[in-house]
Amino acid sequence: MPVCLKMFSRFSGRVLIVLFFLTGAPLRAQESGGNQAPSLPASPVTVGLYVSPPFVMKGEEGAYTGMAVDLWEGLAEKNGLQFEYRAFPTIRELVDATADGSIGVAVTNLTITRKRADRIDFTQPWFDAGLRILVPGSQGATFSEVFEGLSDSGYLRAYGWLGLVIVVATALMTLFDRRFDKGFPTGWPEGLSESFYSVMSVVTSGKAPSRKNLFGWPGRIWQALWLVCGIAVMAYVTSSVTSVMTTLSLTNQINGIADLPGKTIGVFSGSVAEEYARNAGWSHLGYDDIDSAVAALNGGEIDAVVGDAPVLEYYAHTHPREDVEVVGPIFEPDKYGFALAHGSPWTRPMTLELLTAHENELIEDLRVRYFGDER
Repeated sequence: MPVCLKMFSRFSGRVLIVLFFLTGAPLRAQESGGNQAPSLPASPVTVGLYVSPPFVMKGEEGAYTGMAVDLWEGLAEKNGLQFEYRAFPTIRELVDATADGSIGVAVTNLTITRKRADRIDFTQPWFDAGLRILVPGSQGATFSEVFEGLSDSGYLRAYGWLGLVIVVATALMTLFDRRFDKGFPTGWPEGLSESFYSVMSVVTSGKAPSRKNLFGWPGRIWQALWLVCGIAVMAYVTSSVTSVMTTLSLTNQINGIADLPGKTIGVFSGSVAEEYARNAGWSHLGYDDIDSAVAALNGGEIDAVVGDAPVLEYYAHTHPREDVEVVGPIFEPDKYGFALAHGSPWTRPMTLELLTAHENELIEDLRVRYFGDER
């Protein structure tokens, strides 16, 4: 009997050990598997792009580069992903394609907003930015603006009276010289032109051409008084034009967001800047890209371009011949992220990959490569 009990005890112990491994091993596997980060799906994906230097740029041979492209390709290479690019002409079309699932991932400097998050998913932010203002390098007044300013200020009417005085003075001087100066031209055209030259010389330079003194010292006093009148006229014209140009310069000068009301602003279609301009009540025009916006700026169609600070700063730095500059501090701070359709299986894995890219300073290295080491 004791032998039987001993044999039964050994048998039951072995059975328990076997049952433990059979039931416990899957549990441990499940526990360890639950701690692993989800991997990116291996199927090929269509990546939507919007060209926006220096985040997305298209080379002469059709290859895409830029900070956002390099970041995406780094993640794709790390996970062995197959993908193809599809470019969109505007940000709005890129967001629409992301929302309806036409593309798997949207890669550009896409600002994360509450309105967009209602339609698409965003990954972990990977870049901090905001809005700034691009203006012509020399914000001067045009000739038409100066002419209009002179008219509004009443100076043009005064100039008309001065012109009439010059005509009368020319005629009187011609009659006077024909009567008293024996060497004065006898023909009317020659005489009038000679007198007109003398009058305009006094008005514009304050100096009279060499003339005979026909009346002694009284004649010299008269000539001196005539020079004083000419200097006064020249000073009046100069000061009036300078006053109008200074006023126009101060009025047209754009140094920050406070100077934008009343101006016509260029924005990128479907961008955060467009929404901001609409909410602020600014007069604005939409453009597909920065090249067309700057062309409109140089053509006088708009007074300034409002857009993402790094995009405007990069353009001004790499296009010195365009004579444009970025002014004012950053306003409306925002963050960039990659975008995906709602419920995409890529959202969480890509967020974890971007967090890793932050931790191993891959994103910082890319930022330094494209923007330098100055923050």
